[in-house]
Amino acid sequence: MITLCKTCGTAYDTQPDRCPICEDERQYVPATGQAWTDLDTVTATHTNKWQQLEPRLFGIKTVPAFAINQRALLLQTPHGNILWDCIANLDPATKTLITALGGISAIAISHPHYYTTMQEWAAAFDAPVYLHASDREWVMRDSPAIHFWEGDSLDVFPSVTLLRLGGHFAGGTVLHWQEGDGALLVGDILQVTPGKDAVSFMWSYPNYLPLPARTVASVVSHLEGRTFARLYGAFEGQNIQASADEIVQRSGQKYIACLK
Repeated sequence: MITLCKTCGTAYDTQPDRCPICEDERQYVPATGQAWTDLDTVTATHTNKWQQLEPRLFGIKTVPAFAINQRALLLQTPHGNILWDCIANLDPATKTLITALGGISAIAISHPHYYTTMQEWAAAFDAPVYLHASDREWVMRDSPAIHFWEGDSLDVFPSVTLLRLGGHFAGGTVLHWQEGDGALLVGDILQVTPGKDAVSFMWSYPNYLPLPARTVASVVSHLEGRTFARLYGAFEGQNIQASADEIVQRSGQKYIACLK
């Protein structure tokens, strides 16, 4: 039976004494202590909500909220579908809907907080999982589907490139969809602000620990010259629909100025 951490959604083969993901300073252990559930229970008590964000991009979010409450994104391309980031709940309805949309040809995940049940998703759709090698230590369950990549970019399909920005995690990754005026799928490597006219950059979101100015400068420099009008964050509603590339660069400059 697959055990899940209730706080972060990370999956374990057996219930551990502790969750290393939550004990890291970028996450947290609740004041009430570590708590556990299992995948069968979550699947029986939760469902997944779908939202079409644009013609070939869908958001998938678990309701009621579970763990960190992030969304996954399903991107359809002429070369195959990509699951961006992951959620713990993989119920029969989700399997049926994704199969009807053409399945999954690749899975890519921004950082360890969203690894969750990536092994089950990979097995269900016979898809490889692309993780940056810098975050290898945070994989809690082995899988032959996991492929660790190195360097600063990886072309998954002709129109889809993974970019390692670092920041929140050493291997912090975003997905650049290069068709048309472009889109960037960011998890919370970049965090969309409530006004949707800026992004922020943090070492730890729940513990309010900032990144140093030099790291933010490195993050935004990796995106210089990349065109993306739209940007989609980790949580429902975190969508920037125009001038996203300019917003990211301006936000980086503002963040750095605030630290001087």
